[in-house]
Amino acid sequence: MPRDTLTREQIVQAAVEVLDAEGVGGLNMRRLGGRLGSAATAVYWHVKNKDELVVLAADHVWDEIALPDLDATGWREAAAGLARGAYAMIERHYWLVPAMGTHLIYGPAKARYDEHCLAVYEAAGFGGREADQASATVLMFVIGAAQGEAAQSAWRARLRRAGADEEQQLRDTLERVVEIAQGFPRLRARALSSASPASPADLAAALPDADSFEFGLRTVLDGLEARLAARPAASRQEK
Repeated sequence: MPRDTLTREQIVQAAVEVLDAEGVGGLNMRRLGGRLGSAATAVYWHVKNKDELVVLAADHVWDEIALPDLDATGWREAAAGLARGAYAMIERHYWLVPAMGTHLIYGPAKARYDEHCLAVYEAAGFGGREADQASATVLMFVIGAAQGEAAQSAWRARLRRAGADEEQQLRDTLERVVEIAQGFPRLRARALSSASPASPADLAAALPDADSFEFGLRTVLDGLEARLAARPAASRQEK
């Protein structure tokens, strides 16, 4: 694809696809050019370097999250919807978590999400700085809850790039995990409760599941709701 027919949008979408398959470590201009059917040099007419491309791709995926209609739902349901949307998005794009650790991710799509979050918490009764803090608290929980699965997906992508046997590496790691757990009674009991404690499926089972995420999300929102209920109604609207 010649450079004059490429668009930045096409490049960013292709970068997301490469990142989904290979992770941040697997993204380079040559691989991206191959996906686009274009020379790597043509990509540089639209983005300066890989770092800029990671930032653009990372912002792009935030636009996948549906924004609940505040006129049609209560603040708590809207907050939960935004949190679930962000969690599902990170599950689809596991590379976002490590990218956020090395790049300053901000653009119009992330701003769109943040703006709606602030509107939700202001509708709940949080004003000014407290709306910022409520929004940040829920987002930190979401990112933390997604961390385990994102780390496993990133690890698998690294093994694929190295040509390693993913399943054997996973079995070896799990055997070591089970061995370490033997020295801790509660962890040992949970390891022994598995019918096959060194099977690859056990790593996924050990990660937070949908029930764990929902439990945590309810707990965080319960805390925010209790905070609102504990103060006079007039103070909830203070800016």
